[in-house]
Amino acid sequence: MEKETKTEVIKQYQRDENDTGSPEVQIALLTNRINQLTNHLRTHKHDESSRRGLLKLVGRRRKLLAYLHKKDYASYIRITDKLNIRRK
Repeated sequence: MEKETKTEVIKQYQRDENDTGSPEVQIALLTNRINQLTNHLRTHKHDESSRRGLLKLVGRRRKLLAYLHKKDYASYIRITDKLNIRRK
């Protein structure tokens, strides 16, 4: 991911100006990377190492979403709507 895209995503989802590690920011960054890998795998169907990396990222994002669902449900709803992530 390019530095400019990463800083834009962080600015869009951060809670305050110094926030870079909140669950919302982490979920947004992971979603961006997941979308990039998904597009890569559409072209390179047999790239199994990238597919494994994609599955690891999806699992990490799912755990962060579960944490956010438990701790701050309103924020969970807001982030899933903004990023078009399906809810359970």
